[in-house]
Amino acid sequence: MIEGHGDDLYRYNNIKMNFSSNIYAGTDLIALEDYLCTRMDVVRSYPEPSAASLEQMIAHECGISPDEVMVTSGAVDAIYLIAQVYRNEGICRIMQPTFREYEDACRVFGYQEREDGALCWLCNPNNPTGDVMAVEEVLALAKRHRLLIVDQSYEDYTMAPLLQPADVVDRDDIILLHSMTKRYAVPGLRLGYITASGRVISRLREQYRPWAINALSLEAGKWLVQRGETAIPDLTSYLAETQRLRTMLNEIDGIEAQQTQTNFFLCTISQTTAAELKDYLALEHGILIRDASNFTGLTPQHFRIATQSPAENDALVTAIRFFLNKQQ
Repeated sequence: MIEGHGDDLYRYNNIKMNFSSNIYAGTDLIALEDYLCTRMDVVRSYPEPSAASLEQMIAHECGISPDEVMVTSGAVDAIYLIAQVYRNEGICRIMQPTFREYEDACRVFGYQEREDGALCWLCNPNNPTGDVMAVEEVLALAKRHRLLIVDQSYEDYTMAPLLQPADVVDRDDIILLHSMTKRYAVPGLRLGYITASGRVISRLREQYRPWAINALSLEAGKWLVQRGETAIPDLTSYLAETQRLRTMLNEIDGIEAQQTQTNFFLCTISQTTAAELKDYLALEHGILIRDASNFTGLTPQHFRIATQSPAENDALVTAIRFFLNKQQ
Protein backbone atom coordinates (compact mmCIF):
# COMPACT_ATOMS: atom_id res chain seq x y z
CA MET A 1 0.00 0.00 0.00
CA ILE A 2 1.92 3.04 -1.27
CA GLU A 3 -0.92 5.58 -1.30
CA GLY A 4 -3.33 6.34 1.52
CA HIS A 5 -1.01 5.77 4.48
CA GLY A 6 -0.38 8.07 7.41
CA ASP A 7 2.37 10.68 7.59
CA ASP A 8 1.62 11.91 4.03
CA LEU A 9 3.03 15.39 4.61
CA TYR A 10 4.20 15.47 0.99
CA ARG A 11 0.61 16.22 -0.07
CA TYR A 12 0.55 19.54 1.79
CA ASN A 13 2.84 22.54 2.10
CA ASN A 14 2.07 23.97 5.53
CA ILE A 15 1.80 21.14 8.06
CA LYS A 16 2.80 22.31 11.55
CA MET A 17 1.21 19.57 13.67
CA ASN A 18 1.29 15.93 12.58
CA PHE A 19 -1.29 13.66 14.24
CA SER A 20 -1.24 11.17 11.36
CA SER A 21 1.89 9.22 12.33
CA ASN A 22 1.78 6.89 15.33
CA ILE A 23 5.50 7.33 15.97
CA TYR A 24 6.36 9.46 18.99
CA ALA A 25 7.38 12.90 17.72
CA GLY A 26 9.27 14.25 20.73
CA THR A 27 12.45 12.15 20.50
CA ASP A 28 15.77 14.00 20.44
CA LEU A 29 17.89 12.32 17.75
CA ILE A 30 20.78 14.81 17.74
CA ALA A 31 23.17 12.40 19.50
CA LEU A 32 22.41 9.69 16.91
CA GLU A 33 22.89 12.14 14.05
CA ASP A 34 26.23 13.26 15.50
CA TYR A 35 27.37 9.66 15.90
CA LEU A 36 26.48 8.74 12.32
CA CYS A 37 28.45 11.72 11.07
CA THR A 38 31.54 10.09 12.59
CA ARG A 39 30.83 6.75 10.84
CA MET A 40 30.31 7.87 7.25
CA ASP A 41 33.37 5.80 6.36
CA VAL A 42 31.27 2.63 6.51
CA VAL A 43 29.56 3.50 3.22
CA ARG A 44 32.85 2.72 1.44
CA SER A 45 32.44 -1.03 2.05
CA TYR A 46 29.70 -3.63 1.84
CA PRO A 47 27.81 -4.13 5.12
CA GLU A 48 27.47 -7.50 6.82
CA PRO A 49 25.39 -9.81 4.61
CA SER A 50 23.00 -10.69 7.46
CA ALA A 51 23.43 -7.98 10.14
CA ALA A 52 24.84 -10.63 12.48
CA SER A 53 26.48 -8.18 14.89
CA LEU A 54 23.19 -6.37 15.49
CA GLU A 55 21.35 -9.68 15.85
CA GLN A 56 23.79 -10.73 18.57
CA MET A 57 23.16 -7.51 20.48
CA ILE A 58 19.38 -7.88 20.21
CA ALA A 59 19.57 -11.53 21.27
CA HIS A 60 21.58 -10.57 24.35
CA GLU A 61 19.03 -7.89 25.20
CA CYS A 62 16.14 -10.37 24.81
CA GLY A 63 17.86 -13.25 26.62
CA ILE A 64 17.68 -15.59 23.62
CA SER A 65 20.10 -17.09 21.08
CA PRO A 66 21.28 -15.11 18.03
CA ASP A 67 19.88 -17.99 15.97
CA GLU A 68 16.43 -16.91 17.17
CA VAL A 69 16.72 -13.32 15.91
CA MET A 70 16.64 -12.01 12.36
CA VAL A 71 17.09 -8.32 11.52
CA THR A 72 15.07 -7.01 8.56
CA SER A 73 14.73 -3.73 6.72
CA GLY A 74 11.75 -2.66 8.83
CA ALA A 75 8.75 -4.70 9.95
CA VAL A 76 7.13 -4.42 6.51
CA ASP A 77 10.13 -6.20 5.00
CA ALA A 78 9.54 -9.02 7.50
CA ILE A 79 5.84 -9.18 6.60
CA TYR A 80 6.53 -9.71 2.90
CA LEU A 81 9.30 -12.22 3.64
CA ILE A 82 7.03 -14.35 5.83
CA ALA A 83 4.24 -14.24 3.24
CA GLN A 84 6.75 -15.36 0.60
CA VAL A 85 8.27 -18.19 2.63
CA TYR A 86 4.92 -19.69 3.66
CA ARG A 87 3.12 -19.04 0.36
CA ASN A 88 2.49 -22.77 -0.21
CA GLU A 89 0.06 -22.72 2.74
CA GLY A 90 -2.25 -20.75 0.44
CA ILE A 91 -4.84 -19.64 3.00
CA CYS A 92 -4.51 -16.93 5.65
CA ARG A 93 -6.59 -15.18 8.25
CA ILE A 94 -6.13 -11.49 9.04
CA MET A 95 -7.55 -10.03 12.23
CA GLN A 96 -9.30 -6.97 10.80
CA PRO A 97 -9.36 -3.99 10.86
CA THR A 98 -5.61 -3.75 10.88
CA PHE A 99 -2.44 -2.70 9.10
CA ARG A 100 -3.01 -3.11 5.36
CA GLU A 101 0.39 -4.59 4.55
CA TYR A 102 -0.59 -8.08 5.78
CA GLU A 103 -3.41 -8.10 3.25
CA ASP A 104 -1.24 -6.65 0.49
CA ALA A 105 1.62 -9.09 1.11
CA CYS A 106 -0.73 -12.07 1.11
CA ARG A 107 -2.32 -10.88 -2.13
CA VAL A 108 1.11 -10.57 -3.79
CA PHE A 109 1.89 -14.19 -2.93
CA GLY A 110 -1.50 -15.60 -3.90
CA TYR A 111 -3.18 -16.31 -0.56
CA GLN A 112 -6.92 -16.60 -0.06
CA GLU A 113 -8.27 -15.02 3.11
CA ARG A 114 -10.48 -17.28 5.25
CA GLU A 115 -11.28 -17.74 8.93
CA ASP A 116 -9.65 -21.19 8.88
CA GLY A 117 -6.40 -19.95 7.35
CA ALA A 118 -3.23 -21.88 8.15
CA LEU A 119 -1.49 -18.55 8.76
CA CYS A 120 -3.01 -15.90 11.03
CA TRP A 121 -1.83 -12.28 11.16
CA LEU A 122 -2.35 -10.31 14.36
CA CYS A 123 -1.23 -6.75 15.04
CA ASN A 124 -0.85 -6.39 18.80
CA PRO A 125 -1.09 -3.55 19.86
CA ASN A 126 -3.36 -3.13 16.89
CA ASN A 127 -3.07 -0.40 14.30
CA PRO A 128 -5.42 1.46 13.84
CA THR A 129 -7.58 0.73 16.88
CA GLY A 130 -5.01 0.83 19.69
CA ASP A 131 -6.49 -2.36 21.17
CA VAL A 132 -4.25 -4.91 22.88
CA MET A 133 -5.16 -8.61 22.96
CA ALA A 134 -4.32 -10.29 26.27
CA VAL A 135 -1.48 -12.81 26.25
CA GLU A 136 -3.82 -15.69 27.11
CA GLU A 137 -6.04 -14.80 24.14
CA VAL A 138 -3.05 -14.64 21.81
CA LEU A 139 -1.93 -18.10 22.90
CA ALA A 140 -5.48 -19.41 22.43
CA LEU A 141 -5.53 -17.92 18.93
CA ALA A 142 -2.26 -19.69 18.12
CA LYS A 143 -3.89 -23.05 18.88
CA ARG A 144 -6.43 -22.45 16.09
CA HIS A 145 -3.83 -21.92 13.35
CA ARG A 146 -0.69 -23.58 12.06
CA LEU A 147 1.30 -20.34 12.34
CA LEU A 148 0.45 -17.11 14.17
CA ILE A 149 2.40 -13.99 13.18
CA VAL A 150 2.15 -11.36 15.91
CA ASP A 151 3.26 -7.90 14.86
CA GLN A 152 4.32 -6.14 18.07
CA SER A 153 5.65 -3.03 16.37
CA TYR A 154 3.96 -0.82 18.97
CA GLU A 155 5.08 -2.83 21.98
CA ASP A 156 6.89 0.20 23.42
CA TYR A 157 3.74 2.32 23.15
CA THR A 158 1.61 0.42 25.67
CA MET A 159 1.81 -0.71 29.27
CA ALA A 160 -0.29 -3.82 28.63
CA PRO A 161 1.46 -7.22 29.01
CA LEU A 162 2.62 -8.76 25.72
CA LEU A 163 4.38 -11.91 24.57
CA GLN A 164 8.15 -11.80 25.03
CA PRO A 165 10.71 -13.33 22.66
CA ALA A 166 11.65 -15.96 25.26
CA ASP A 167 8.00 -17.08 25.27
CA VAL A 168 8.06 -18.19 21.63
CA VAL A 169 11.55 -19.46 20.79
CA ASP A 170 10.75 -23.01 21.94
CA ARG A 171 7.75 -23.33 19.64
CA ASP A 172 7.32 -23.27 15.85
CA ASP A 173 3.78 -21.88 15.69
CA ILE A 174 4.37 -18.22 16.69
CA ILE A 175 6.52 -15.52 15.08
CA LEU A 176 6.98 -12.12 16.72
CA LEU A 177 7.71 -8.98 14.69
CA HIS A 178 9.42 -6.00 16.29
CA SER A 179 10.02 -2.48 15.00
CA MET A 180 13.14 -0.49 15.82
CA THR A 181 11.49 2.23 13.72
CA LYS A 182 8.84 2.64 16.41
CA ARG A 183 11.00 1.86 19.43
CA TYR A 184 13.57 4.53 18.62
CA ALA A 185 11.46 6.83 16.37
CA VAL A 186 13.73 6.40 13.34
CA PRO A 187 11.38 5.52 10.45
CA GLY A 188 13.87 6.58 7.79
CA LEU A 189 16.39 3.93 8.87
CA ARG A 190 14.05 0.98 8.10
CA LEU A 191 15.03 -1.39 10.90
CA GLY A 192 13.02 -4.23 12.41
CA TYR A 193 13.57 -7.77 13.56
CA ILE A 194 11.90 -11.14 13.91
CA THR A 195 12.08 -13.39 16.96
CA ALA A 196 11.06 -17.04 16.63
CA SER A 197 12.42 -20.53 17.06
CA GLY A 198 15.76 -21.29 15.46
CA ARG A 199 14.01 -23.61 13.01
CA VAL A 200 11.64 -20.87 11.84
CA ILE A 201 14.43 -18.29 11.60
CA SER A 202 16.55 -20.72 9.56
CA ARG A 203 13.70 -21.22 7.11
CA LEU A 204 13.25 -17.46 6.71
CA ARG A 205 16.96 -16.87 6.19
CA GLU A 206 17.02 -19.31 3.28
CA GLN A 207 14.93 -16.91 1.18
CA TYR A 208 16.14 -13.54 2.50
CA ARG A 209 18.33 -11.39 0.28
CA PRO A 210 21.92 -10.54 1.35
CA TRP A 211 22.92 -7.01 2.35
CA ALA A 212 19.33 -6.07 3.15
CA ILE A 213 20.49 -3.73 5.94
CA ASN A 214 22.65 -0.87 4.72
CA ALA A 215 25.82 0.04 6.57
CA LEU A 216 24.57 3.27 8.15
CA SER A 217 21.35 1.64 9.40
CA LEU A 218 23.43 -1.16 10.88
CA GLU A 219 25.67 1.32 12.69
CA ALA A 220 22.63 3.23 13.94
CA GLY A 221 20.92 0.06 15.14
CA LYS A 222 23.92 -1.07 17.17
CA TRP A 223 24.35 2.39 18.69
CA LEU A 224 20.67 2.55 19.67
CA VAL A 225 20.55 -0.92 21.20
CA GLN A 226 23.74 -0.27 23.13
CA ARG A 227 22.29 2.96 24.55
CA GLY A 228 19.19 1.08 25.70
CA GLU A 229 16.85 4.08 25.56
CA THR A 230 13.46 3.96 23.83
CA ALA A 231 11.80 6.89 22.07
CA ILE A 232 9.30 7.73 24.82
CA PRO A 233 10.97 8.92 28.04
CA ASP A 234 7.76 8.92 30.13
CA LEU A 235 5.20 6.48 28.75
CA THR A 236 2.86 6.86 31.75
CA SER A 237 2.46 10.60 31.22
CA TYR A 238 2.19 10.20 27.47
CA LEU A 239 -0.65 7.69 27.75
CA ALA A 240 -2.36 9.89 30.35
CA GLU A 241 -2.25 12.73 27.82
CA THR A 242 -3.79 10.36 25.28
CA GLN A 243 -6.76 9.83 27.59
CA ARG A 244 -7.09 13.57 28.16
CA LEU A 245 -7.23 14.11 24.40
CA ARG A 246 -9.83 11.35 24.00
CA THR A 247 -11.97 12.93 26.71
CA MET A 248 -11.86 16.35 25.04
CA LEU A 249 -12.79 14.89 21.66
CA ASN A 250 -15.69 12.91 23.12
CA GLU A 251 -17.09 16.17 24.49
CA ILE A 252 -17.58 17.42 20.91
CA ASP A 253 -20.99 16.67 19.40
CA GLY A 254 -20.48 14.62 16.26
CA ILE A 255 -17.13 13.07 17.30
CA GLU A 256 -16.61 9.71 18.97
CA ALA A 257 -13.10 8.81 20.13
CA GLN A 258 -12.73 5.09 20.80
CA GLN A 259 -10.90 3.50 23.70
CA THR A 260 -7.22 2.67 23.34
CA GLN A 261 -4.29 1.14 25.21
CA THR A 262 -1.70 3.00 23.16
CA ASN A 263 -0.88 6.56 22.05
CA PHE A 264 -3.21 6.45 19.04
CA PHE A 265 -6.91 5.76 18.57
CA LEU A 266 -9.77 5.72 16.08
CA CYS A 267 -12.44 8.42 15.88
CA THR A 268 -15.62 8.76 13.88
CA ILE A 269 -17.25 11.93 12.62
CA SER A 270 -20.99 11.87 12.02
CA GLN A 271 -21.70 15.03 10.01
CA THR A 272 -19.29 14.55 7.10
CA THR A 273 -16.37 12.37 6.04
CA ALA A 274 -12.91 11.93 7.48
CA ALA A 275 -11.43 12.98 4.13
CA GLU A 276 -13.22 16.32 4.26
CA LEU A 277 -12.16 16.91 7.86
CA LYS A 278 -8.56 15.96 6.99
CA ASP A 279 -8.34 18.42 4.11
CA TYR A 280 -9.89 21.21 6.15
CA LEU A 281 -7.49 20.71 9.08
CA ALA A 282 -4.48 20.48 6.78
CA LEU A 283 -5.30 23.45 4.56
CA GLU A 284 -6.76 25.80 7.17
CA HIS A 285 -4.81 24.92 10.33
CA GLY A 286 -1.68 23.06 9.22
CA ILE A 287 -2.86 19.98 11.16
CA LEU A 288 -2.55 16.49 9.65
CA ILE A 289 -4.72 13.54 10.71
CA ARG A 290 -5.01 10.02 9.25
CA ASP A 291 -8.05 9.31 7.08
CA ALA A 292 -8.69 5.70 8.13
CA SER A 293 -11.38 4.88 5.58
CA ASN A 294 -9.04 2.60 3.60
CA PHE A 295 -8.59 0.15 6.47
CA THR A 296 -10.62 -2.99 5.69
CA GLY A 297 -13.85 -2.90 7.69
CA LEU A 298 -13.82 0.82 8.45
CA THR A 299 -15.96 3.57 6.92
CA PRO A 300 -15.50 7.01 5.32
CA GLN A 301 -16.27 8.47 8.76
CA HIS A 302 -13.23 6.92 10.48
CA PHE A 303 -10.02 8.80 11.19
CA ARG A 304 -7.02 8.05 13.39
CA ILE A 305 -4.96 10.41 15.48
CA ALA A 306 -1.84 9.98 17.59
CA THR A 307 -1.24 12.06 20.70
CA GLN A 308 1.10 15.03 20.42
CA SER A 309 2.04 17.70 22.96
CA PRO A 310 -0.70 19.13 25.23
CA ALA A 311 -0.67 22.44 23.34
CA GLU A 312 -0.97 20.69 19.97
CA ASN A 313 -3.74 18.44 21.28
CA ASP A 314 -5.67 21.50 22.47
CA ALA A 315 -5.19 23.10 19.05
CA LEU A 316 -6.59 20.00 17.31
CA VAL A 317 -9.70 19.97 19.50
CA THR A 318 -10.29 23.69 18.89
CA ALA A 319 -9.92 23.27 15.13
CA ILE A 320 -12.34 20.33 14.99
CA ARG A 321 -14.89 22.27 17.04
CA PHE A 322 -14.59 25.18 14.61
CA PHE A 323 -15.02 22.87 11.61
CA LEU A 324 -18.16 21.25 13.00
CA ASN A 325 -19.67 24.60 13.96
CA LYS A 326 -19.25 25.66 10.31
CA GLN A 327 -21.13 22.55 9.19
CA GLN A 328 -24.25 23.48 11.14
